[in-house]
Amino acid sequence: MHTFTVWAPAASAVSLVLEDGSSEMRRGDGGWWELSVAEAGHGTSYAFSVDGSEPMPDPRSAWQPDGVHGFSRVFDSSLYAWTDAGWAGRDVRGAVFYELHLGTFTPEGTLEAAAEHLDYLVALGVEVVSLMPVAAFPGRHGWGYDGVDLYAVHEPYGGPGELQRFVDRCHAVGLAVCLDVVYNHLGPSGNYLDSFGPYFTDKHTTPWGPAVNLDDDGCSEVRRWICDNALRWFREFHIDALRLDAVHALADDSPQHLLAQLSVETAELSASLGRPLGLVAESDLNDPRMVEPVSAGGLGMTAQWSDDFHHALHTLLTGERAGYYVDFGDPAVFAKTLTQVFLHDGSFSTFRGQDWGRPVDPERHSGWEFLAYTSNHDQVGNRALGDRPALTPGQLAIGAALVLTSPYTPMLFMGEEWGASTPWRYFTDHTEPELAQAVREGRRREFSAHGWDAEEIPDPQDPETWRSSVLDWTELDESPHAELLRWYRDLIALRARNEDLRNDRLSSVDVTYADSWLVVRRGALRVIVNLDDTEVVVPLAAAPAYQVMVFGDAAVVTEGVRLAGRTVAIFAG
Repeated sequence: MHTFTVWAPAASAVSLVLEDGSSEMRRGDGGWWELSVAEAGHGTSYAFSVDGSEPMPDPRSAWQPDGVHGFSRVFDSSLYAWTDAGWAGRDVRGAVFYELHLGTFTPEGTLEAAAEHLDYLVALGVEVVSLMPVAAFPGRHGWGYDGVDLYAVHEPYGGPGELQRFVDRCHAVGLAVCLDVVYNHLGPSGNYLDSFGPYFTDKHTTPWGPAVNLDDDGCSEVRRWICDNALRWFREFHIDALRLDAVHALADDSPQHLLAQLSVETAELSASLGRPLGLVAESDLNDPRMVEPVSAGGLGMTAQWSDDFHHALHTLLTGERAGYYVDFGDPAVFAKTLTQVFLHDGSFSTFRGQDWGRPVDPERHSGWEFLAYTSNHDQVGNRALGDRPALTPGQLAIGAALVLTSPYTPMLFMGEEWGASTPWRYFTDHTEPELAQAVREGRRREFSAHGWDAEEIPDPQDPETWRSSVLDWTELDESPHAELLRWYRDLIALRARNEDLRNDRLSSVDVTYADSWLVVRRGALRVIVNLDDTEVVVPLAAAPAYQVMVFGDAAVVTEGVRLAGRTVAIFAG
């Protein structure tokens, strides 16, 4: 026996379509329709017809084995025999995140194949595996940010049952799992939601068109659709944290913002389950209210990404200043983002053309409430060529040291730990010719406006664009990749055992700098960096006691520490 339900408030008739025919559903309260079928259960294929429409997938479909345009399939999540009863969960604040895309992490592009690398991640020192979106999206290959069946797991990755097994295997080796979810928009192909109800509203607009309906007529059920989705990942898939994509695009003028509602409900579920549950926001607002408690007027997120830190570090290492990097690049700017989180905290943002952000109060906020990184999927994939930063091993080592010794929650992007040579490009797999061409032309038009030759821009629809983005694991044993990987492992191990590096108070960081060097003080440790490609002597008021780690050549001299070009050293004392 299985009871099928669907919300279609304006419909005159809704039919359940099974493989052997269709049956009219009964209208219940609040625009919900339902029908129980004695012989239905796990594995039953079904769809809905609204007012005589062609069969459409369930807006809450957990399983789309035939793609986003196909029939849904009943998935009984209770059938999986979990083995993680001893998993106490993890507060993700301060943990080492590792962001990965399932379709390019391994050549196979599956959850099962990714699980074969969990021991590698544990040896690296990773504590949280951060999966990019798994919600069903059109085609086989894509980033996942054009998902349309938000309750389903992309079938080419292995489907919903395989996600349960993956999380279980992660917990078995001590890894938490963070799942990227996208509630600010849905993709254009396979999006049947507006045929069921007012899932979207013209009251607000977004870069993707009408906004998801969070504050217009019918919004209560749409908000329930989102919150139920989030809680389901925690409850039925044992996910430990959710990364919420671009929350600044959640247009919501309700008395209680959707994020605050989700925070409250997540806290209640956490108390019920007896394990920590996290909400990590990607936000462009530079507003600490994002991570302030709901009870204090905040939005209640556990942590948020800090792009200002990334921009300051990226420009310091690469010298790039175009686009949103225009205000960054000086050591003083990096020093501010290392100690105060945001560069734009009420100051003028040249790229935005207006004052932006609010300051972070170091007495109210810890560093662990903000994620720091040298790169992520956006900062690589949204470049014209999807190229990783063109840096020397020394520069990569500097970036790693400044992230992993910071007071923030560190995050790595897959492959950065060995200086992967593979790009990570924007790729899609749309089957509709018109949509495929629109994506192709839109990508080229976007970067042509910034001076790129349109022919240089990789075609998102070309399978080679995806294929070229797959990590090359054979690089691990090659020099200089192996040397950089050892550096990352040693840095993470140092961070794990050193109390000064685990201090998340922003006031625990002190930075001195000149045009070509930085000294970051973390308790008894000093991180000394030569940003230049030539040798420099970094002046110190007192000689350090001993060298802890070095990438490059460093020596204590009378005036301070002499560093070879693009070298980073960590000293005690």
